[in-house]
Amino acid sequence: MTIAHDDTRAEVEAGTVTTMTMAAALNRALADAIESDPDVVVFGEDVGALGGVFRITDGLTARFGEERCFDTPLAESGIVGTAVGMAMNGMRPVVELQFDAFALPAFEQIVSHVAKLGNRTRGGMRMPLVIRIPFGGGIGGVEHHCDSSEAYYAHTPGLTVVSPSTPQDAYSLLRAAIASPDPVIFLEPKKLYWSKGEVDTSIAAELGTARIARDGTDVTLLAYGASVPLALEVAEVAAAEGRSVQVVDVRSLSPFDDATVTTAVKSTGRAVVIAEAPGYVSVASEIQARVFERCFEYLAAPVRRVTGFDTPYAPPKLEHWYLPDVDRVLDAIDTLHWEDDV
Repeated sequence: MTIAHDDTRAEVEAGTVTTMTMAAALNRALADAIESDPDVVVFGEDVGALGGVFRITDGLTARFGEERCFDTPLAESGIVGTAVGMAMNGMRPVVELQFDAFALPAFEQIVSHVAKLGNRTRGGMRMPLVIRIPFGGGIGGVEHHCDSSEAYYAHTPGLTVVSPSTPQDAYSLLRAAIASPDPVIFLEPKKLYWSKGEVDTSIAAELGTARIARDGTDVTLLAYGASVPLALEVAEVAAAEGRSVQVVDVRSLSPFDDATVTTAVKSTGRAVVIAEAPGYVSVASEIQARVFERCFEYLAAPVRRVTGFDTPYAPPKLEHWYLPDVDRVLDAIDTLHWEDDV
């Protein structure tokens, strides 16, 4: 399966501040990291000559050579295992696991070695490794191409897990992830690869932080990845109905920015969590629990969740029923004990 975006390289070559797609922003981040640090290497399935299934690594091999960006066999466990050895010896590998479900053959390596080595050596050996995983739906992909497996990684101590929702965060968070001395699972929402936004390459991001994407006073929507643009769309529709909606882009699933999230929810007294993944034992349910624990006395109503369903991902023609949408989120907001409804 090849999904191309033919203007990635042209946008990457633009100036310091420019409008670009998320795909181009990721490409630019990888190029800048390779150029600035001789220890950074990028590898994975089809990332070299082809430039990756989503063209995120387009042009990197031609520009930097096969020693810095190269193809691997179709063996995810081997890819991550090789990266572990490189990181143990002072390099900064960035690997691409082609699709979310394709990352599962490497899961044992990630849980048993990537996440645990720093603790096993009491910090004596660090693991500066980034694992890039395209995740989520919205592209009409078939089974194994649209999973949302973030809960597996967020549940694993020793891993930092982040997901950008804008081209700016795609650039800044990836640069921060590559610079980190510890392993980062970098979840890229496939649905947003072709979304556009302004990117300033001089802006740095801090791992482990959320951001306020929109101010509001009546209810807080908590989202990450591809759910953030949905939350912002909901906020626009709700504003036309007279409700002021705050949107928090969680960004970091682990560690979680409790301070930003709880301050936001306390300011409105109502909250809805939005995520594409199935709701049961999910990141959404963890966010819901943390908000309840920290904000209970401030809440005017129970915290709601709007998520994917507890089924395998739907086939392409049915995914619009599976994914959260504006109406489902608005319905959840309507249940939050509004005085004007009494």
